[in-house]
Amino acid sequence: MKILFVCTGNTCRSPMAEALVRDKMPEVEVQSAGIFAGKNQRINQFAMDALQKKNITMNHLSQPVTHKELHAADLILTMTTQHKQSLIMEYPNFQDKYFTLKEYVSETDKKIWDELKQAYSNFEEKRSIFIQENQHKVDNTKLDQQLVEHLRDDVKYIQELEANLINYDISDPFGGDLTTYRETLTELDKYIDLLQKKIDQY
Repeated sequence: MKILFVCTGNTCRSPMAEALVRDKMPEVEVQSAGIFAGKNQRINQFAMDALQKKNITMNHLSQPVTHKELHAADLILTMTTQHKQSLIMEYPNFQDKYFTLKEYVSETDKKIWDELKQAYSNFEEKRSIFIQENQHKVDNTKLDQQLVEHLRDDVKYIQELEANLINYDISDPFGGDLTTYRETLTELDKYIDLLQKKIDQY
């Protein structure tokens, strides 16, 4: 298994994710890169300090995303949806490998998406039946008002489901203090643990 983590500059989030995987899963080949990364820049000092508080050391120099790295990886995990979209647009040949880290490990979200698809389907069916049964009984303005009332609970249910969807982005600590970097590392740690469980199942 070869994993490539991708963020913006390859000095904060993706090297922290790489370091966590090296620490927890030494059997996995892992690298990181950045969409707008320069070459050979050192990892952010706060990121280094946050890792050291977990007794993890890292000797890291940044690298930009390249065709070669993408081709070599079995799995490409981005820190945000925007990173994933950028890769899809610039390197469409590898899009089967692209996931945000949170998206790849989240089982909860899959359940919510299944429920949402069913809720959307039920909503459309209920809406269609109501219109067919009532369109000749009242004028359009009245029909719209009745339709809103008829579907109010369905709309509320869909909104509640949508609110429970995960934000797929790992928070960006850039510009923050050590506490901010430690919070991002804690967030990454949680999802790397889930990644480890998923990989162990294979």
